[in-house]
Amino acid sequence: MKKVALLFLAGIISSLSFAQQIKESEVPEAVKSAMKKNYSSVKVTTWEKEDGYFEAGFTVNKIKNSVLLDAKGNIKESEVEIAVSQLPKGVAEYVKKNHPNQKIIGAAKITDSKKVITYEAEIKGKDLFFDSNGKFIK
Repeated sequence: MKKVALLFLAGIISSLSFAQQIKESEVPEAVKSAMKKNYSSVKVTTWEKEDGYFEAGFTVNKIKNSVLLDAKGNIKESEVEIAVSQLPKGVAEYVKKNHPNQKIIGAAKITDSKKVITYEAEIKGKDLFFDSNGKFIK
């Protein structure tokens, strides 16, 4: 069941790469209120929408962050940019073996609403997702 949930989460995340940027005025009040309640000290710089979810993008201490919420304001996941060196060991090994001519150019730590952590490694033209132990998911 855990793998199914992780694959579902990875699917949602990968579909967000096709998200449409929207104006704050297009964001439901419940979503904006949830952001203010849970992230009162941040200023949302971008809003995106995809498949009924709203993604708030913001920066904290020069680090990119985002939060994914449903239309009722329930937080589905949060994502924070991390250094490639912070990825679990298995990630670099997987990329080296399965994408030998590629280099990881970006990384993120994703935490879902149940506190399950996954990692995203970006290589040229592709996002790869791994569990908290560095095992490839999608």
